Amino acid sequence: MYYNGIYHIFYQYNPKGAVWGNIVWGHSVSKDLINWKELEPAICPSKHFDIDGAWSGSTTILPSNKPIILYTGVDSNGIQTQNYAVPANLSDPYLRKWIKPGNNPLIDPENGVNATAFRDPSTAWWLNGRWRVLVGSERNSRGIAYLYRSRDFIHWTKAKHPFHSAPNTGMWECPDFYPVSLSSKEGLDPSYMGKHVKHVLKVSLDDARYDYYTLGTYLTNDDKYVPDNASVDGWAGLRYDYGNFYASKTFFDPAKRRRILWGWVNESDFTQDDVKKGWAGIQAIPRIVWLDTNQRQLKQWPVEELNTLRGEIVKMSHQKLKKGHHIEIQGITAAQADIDVTFYIPSLDKTEEFNPSWEDAQRLCANKGSKVEGGVGPFGLLTLASKNLEEYTAVFFRVFKTSKKHVVLLCSDARSSSLEDGIYKPSFAGFVDVDLADKKLSLRSLIDHSVVESFGGGGKTCITSRVYPTLAVLDNAHLYAFNNGDETIIVKNLNAWSMNKAKMN
Repeated sequence: MYYNGIYHIFYQYNPKGAVWGNIVWGHSVSKDLINWKELEPAICPSKHFDIDGAWSGSTTILPSNKPIILYTGVDSNGIQTQNYAVPANLSDPYLRKWIKPGNNPLIDPENGVNATAFRDPSTAWWLNGRWRVLVGSERNSRGIAYLYRSRDFIHWTKAKHPFHSAPNTGMWECPDFYPVSLSSKEGLDPSYMGKHVKHVLKVSLDDARYDYYTLGTYLTNDDKYVPDNASVDGWAGLRYDYGNFYASKTFFDPAKRRRILWGWVNESDFTQDDVKKGWAGIQAIPRIVWLDTNQRQLKQWPVEELNTLRGEIVKMSHQKLKKGHHIEIQGITAAQADIDVTFYIPSLDKTEEFNPSWEDAQRLCANKGSKVEGGVGPFGLLTLASKNLEEYTAVFFRVFKTSKKHVVLLCSDARSSSLEDGIYKPSFAGFVDVDLADKKLSLRSLIDHSVVESFGGGGKTCITSRVYPTLAVLDNAHLYAFNNGDETIIVKNLNAWSMNKAKMN
């Protein structure tokens, strides 16, 4: 949240180690979203209703400019309830201490609600004299977002019908609901209800461990959400990020009138040895999120404050990449860098035919990786690469064609990212909905030692990869532009910056 000039991030945190358990609400503050000061945990298990964990939730700023937290508590029987906490001292600019009033819990699971799958209350919004909040759930494999209403934020009543649900999607964690403008990149307050908006419903699918969203219409008279016809619930739907990205949350930043998205770079295969090496779940770079002009999807981009960490810049332009060639981008700290590049495709005549059965982008990337020669592509970047390319994480495009249009695939392929065996090295991918009339494709990649966050097509498709190189570390990391396709590719414009370290206290 943003409150009185300070950004706050609350996060699920185990003070005893980088493994699941002992969950509290970690708390850090910042004035710029980049440099952070860690504070003591805001909420710790201490009451009968949260003794087994203070799980996820959200903040809401009430009209009296008072922040309030709604969060899920888990009792000793595994029952999940929704509770609240308020600042102990509003004059403290950092809001270090939070208290749990004695009238908790506010929302208990009623009859018919799965009491062990009832969690993660959303930010509330105000409509027609009542507050509204969503709580994620699941019943018989149907994912559910329940709606609750309140006049005073204390006494809540469950709506007769779910706000939205979908079969065969499993538990819906961390539901997030907010409006987006049809005509502007500006963010909107969650309670904004105008004619020129769509609404976004995001859910984190517990079975998949990925975040999915739909665009649709909020039927305010019925208090129901209806996705657009082209917006699909569940595993076949749109994702914020097609890589390691989960349990995300947005908030409205009134200072800069933007909506900010932050997610967890998740890694599901931790071992104790991984933890000792420092491999654990971390936060992605905060992003702004807005509706694409095509009104079919969202777009994302790193917050502008990230640019304050940029150091030396290296530029490249009008550089040819012939088939089988790779060119090193020298003069930057390749293990900690920001690269923004535009590729130009002189001709699309050699584009491969797209098989309609290739609807699974991740599988397609696994079958046609960076080493598999094609017509137009693969071309892109070899990030976190060792000098002799024993290790690298390839971020690249590949272009196909159908009878009606071109199909653009963006991959972030970590299968060659590390020489170490037995660790998580997936290939991730998503299709990029772009028009190739100008024969240009843009890519921005943020590299931070073990994380590569990539934004294709100006933020239409985003992929985050978590990687664990053994050779391509610190000063031994390299960065290359490459092409393994028949068609020569032009690096039309490339800017690369060494990135300085953020301050983390």
